[in-house]
This record gives sequence, C-alpha cells and structure tokens, in this order.
Amino acid sequence: RESLFWMNVKAIPSMDKSKLTENTLQLAIISRIKLYYRPAKLALPPDQAAEKLRFRRSANSLTLINPTPYYLTVTELNAGARVLENALVPPMGESTVKLPSDAGSNITYRTINDYGALTPKMTGVME
Repeated sequence: RESLFWMNVKAIPSMDKSKLTENTLQLAIISRIKLYYRPAKLALPPDQAAEKLRFRRSANSLTLINPTPYYLTVTELNAGARVLENALVPPMGESTVKLPSDAGSNITYRTINDYGALTPKMTGVME
C-alpha cells in the first residue's frame, strides 16, 4: 500500500541591512506538500482505485471506505443536492464526513489523480 509523508517548507526572505531603519513588512511562507511513496507492484492500477470507493451512512455522518492500496483525495463530494466536505481516504481505511439529515442517498464525487487533475464525475450509493 501507499505511504503518505508531509513535507513542510518554510521560506523566510533575507533582509537588506540598509533598510533596517525603514518600516518593512516581511512575510514567511510555509508550503505543505504531500509526498506519496508507492511500492512498485500493487495489484490494482491506480486509475481504477477511485471507482472502488464505497459509502456507509451512520446517523449524521458518511463514512468513505477505501478497499484499495492507494490514498484517495475525494473532492466535489455530494449527497443528493447537498455539498459535503472533501476527504483524504487512506489505503484499506476509512474517512468520515458530516452528513446533513436531509442529504440524499445518491453520491457523486470526483477524485484528484496522480497528475493533480480531476477525474470524471463518479456515482455511488450509500450502504
């Protein structure tokens, strides 16, 4: 299965000493980047992982179940006409999002692929 690592990069601009007597504004930028490690031979091709996603409703939450060895970044998640929050679902794992009580049982979603592009819209039904 894939592993996820976070790389945090902080960039602090250098200061020109001749401007120390003037008013200045310095901004430090922090970038947080996802790094995935993928073993060479996984059973399922990565472009087929998103269609394996399953959904389970329990009270006011929706559980996204990922039976694949890949991380899935789920975006544009909708239950009926209700827009739900995005989720990162770990391999062979689950992620839970809040579900409004009036949400429909038909799910539509897209995922972000290996190239950072959105996959076509997919559909699912709550179990």
